[in-house]
Amino acid sequence: MKTINYPLIYFELKEDAVLGILVGTDYKVVNKDIRTVKSALQSHIQKQYKKLGEYDEVGIETAKFKTIDIKIRPRYREHKGSYAGGNDVKITVSIVFGDTGNGQYICYLPLLDDYFYYDDPRQLRTLVNYFASDYYNRLSPEEIFRHAQFPDAKLDSLSLRVKESYTRDWSNFEFEYKYEVLTKLAEEYPFPKTVRRNQSPFPDAAWELENKVVEVANNIFKVSTNVLVTGKHGVGKSAVLKAAIRKITNQAKKNKIDISFWRIRAQRITASSKYLGEWQKAFEELISELEEADGILWVEDVIQLLKTGGSSPENSVAAFMINFLQEKDFQMVGEVTNQELESIRRFLPGFVECFQIINIEELQETQVQNVLNQFADYCGKNLKIKIPQDSISLAYRLLLRYYPYESFPGKAVRFFQQCIHTAQLEERNVVNPMDVIDNFTTQTGLPELFLRDDILLNKKDLEGFFKSKIIGQPDAISNLVDIVTVFKAGLNNPKKPISTMLFAGPTGVGKTQSAKALASYFFGKGQKKYPLVRIDMSEFQHPSQITQLIGVGNNVGKLVQDIREKPFAVLLLDEVEKAHRSIFDALLTVLDEGILVDAFGRETNFRNTIVIMTTNLGASNRRSISFEDTTSEEDRYMSAISGFFRPEFVNRIDSIVMFNSLTAKDIEAITLLELEELKKREGFVKKKLTLHFSKQLVSYLASAGFDEKYGARPLQRAIEHEVITPMAAWLLKNAKVKNAILEIGYNKSLKVKVKKTK
Repeated sequence: MKTINYPLIYFELKEDAVLGILVGTDYKVVNKDIRTVKSALQSHIQKQYKKLGEYDEVGIETAKFKTIDIKIRPRYREHKGSYAGGNDVKITVSIVFGDTGNGQYICYLPLLDDYFYYDDPRQLRTLVNYFASDYYNRLSPEEIFRHAQFPDAKLDSLSLRVKESYTRDWSNFEFEYKYEVLTKLAEEYPFPKTVRRNQSPFPDAAWELENKVVEVANNIFKVSTNVLVTGKHGVGKSAVLKAAIRKITNQAKKNKIDISFWRIRAQRITASSKYLGEWQKAFEELISELEEADGILWVEDVIQLLKTGGSSPENSVAAFMINFLQEKDFQMVGEVTNQELESIRRFLPGFVECFQIINIEELQETQVQNVLNQFADYCGKNLKIKIPQDSISLAYRLLLRYYPYESFPGKAVRFFQQCIHTAQLEERNVVNPMDVIDNFTTQTGLPELFLRDDILLNKKDLEGFFKSKIIGQPDAISNLVDIVTVFKAGLNNPKKPISTMLFAGPTGVGKTQSAKALASYFFGKGQKKYPLVRIDMSEFQHPSQITQLIGVGNNVGKLVQDIREKPFAVLLLDEVEKAHRSIFDALLTVLDEGILVDAFGRETNFRNTIVIMTTNLGASNRRSISFEDTTSEEDRYMSAISGFFRPEFVNRIDSIVMFNSLTAKDIEAITLLELEELKKREGFVKKKLTLHFSKQLVSYLASAGFDEKYGARPLQRAIEHEVITPMAAWLLKNAKVKNAILEIGYNKSLKVKVKKTK
């Protein structure tokens, strides 16, 4: 026989009422005094043992008793939610704890009907506070106050004599732990086969980086440290981390070791939290469940931890994690770029110190070629789509030139994934060089002229294109032709924007039209979005508005957002002189290096853009129509520009382009150009109507649509009012007219004549 000792906690509620709780069991008794309470409990456990032959194991060799005070802020709950109210309430929590005999400790919270295991006695107070707070936060204020009025607990004990040969049969016992918070916020990785079948058909292989996979796996699994994988965008950080996780998981299964990885994004930690302290509590619960699952947390976007949870990095999720990481309450892995790592060091050095940093360098050209060859072999065997060597070589050359800010092999693998996807949609089994060209054009908008060495630049055709779009500005056309010529020859500086220009001249002479023409020629061949990013700089006249332009914290500015969406584009900064001078300082890096880095190390790249700024400086008190020599006016423009902008700003501009005032002949040519655009409108095209405009109409519109102050700006309004509105009324009245040629003239009002049917 052996004796089982049960700790007994009791509370003297009233003079004739004592509550007794038998620790480690579900038994509670209220009676007139402690003697009758003990007698009732003793009798019950003996009867249960005789009847069933079973008893409850307490699991404590020597029970200890202690009280811990905690503070709770009551919450008032309504159908719309809950809110904290009143002052903190102090509650005394009675606990029974001790050594289990197998290297662990157990703690019972009898009044809360809860218990927990722990490994380090130093964790006891923190864990009691956690479990008790969790319990009381679910109670109403009235229930919390009743608990606060409980008298002090006292400790006693009961004993039960049992046979030593007794053992409980666990053979048919099955237990599945439910990870409510963990499964809500994260997903286990590697994914099960049923999920992987719906994932990308491409491999997550870390080719040519096998040594880094081993290094990462050893640090995670054998050293049990937190790991941050660093490197440039595209070097293979994600592939190495995924391969290391798969390697660890396979080893653990082979050796029957419990281990799991849980992938999470920073925003999910705080996404469902509405009230103060909610996400902190959810994260503590996540850590608790992570421990139960023998899990390791894989944070996909580590930098976002500093931008989530609070107004600054000091009160962010990352800052909240530091103590848990230092105490080794959980293990974490993730990846960051080199710039992001430096930003984290600057904002939260204590966070970085919790990690082992493993850097991945960009692969050499021969290694990149090996990766692409292995990728091609995989696609040929598994997807039945071939990628010939000449396609690989062409893609490598194009990506090397046009995506210099991204690293191999990532950018090449992503590009070929898009090529494979296109081939599958078109039911082709090979990605040939022309497919590479077509996909590159679709992604960038660049014409074949820039992508193929066998296509020569015809300067006469190029000038003809710009002359058909830009009227009366030969100097501007010459500058645009030069930009195309230098870019075609591959002589532009790859470490800054393709070109930076300042268009100077009066309003309404074609500065914006020139930017549109260049955007159409340079980037308009394949992109779905129009490749012109236009920003009115008069909206940024106060220094505080710089955050609206480039962003701050989690808020992305207009400039950054537009260029991230359209990295191959013409950036038009309209009326740049109207912006506050402090904003020019932010643009210096863009003009000089072609990059803009935010406080958290996120980079926005401008090296595939053409930056055009427009200004009216020096154009005051001058007529927009002139037939005189403009040399003195050019000097006046340059004087105004150099007097307004700082030298370091002007020196970063590749060229300053002067726009002439428009002649009467120029205005008529622009009018014809605008009228030609009308022919493309749906109402005329659908009815197959051809429009002929008389000289009288053109002359009238040129006169009505020109203003000395605003140049040709009012022309479109004049055409809309004098041509489009009357034509709309005419078409509705003559709905049966189709397949016809219309002669449109003017004699005090618009005149329409159906010349003949086609």
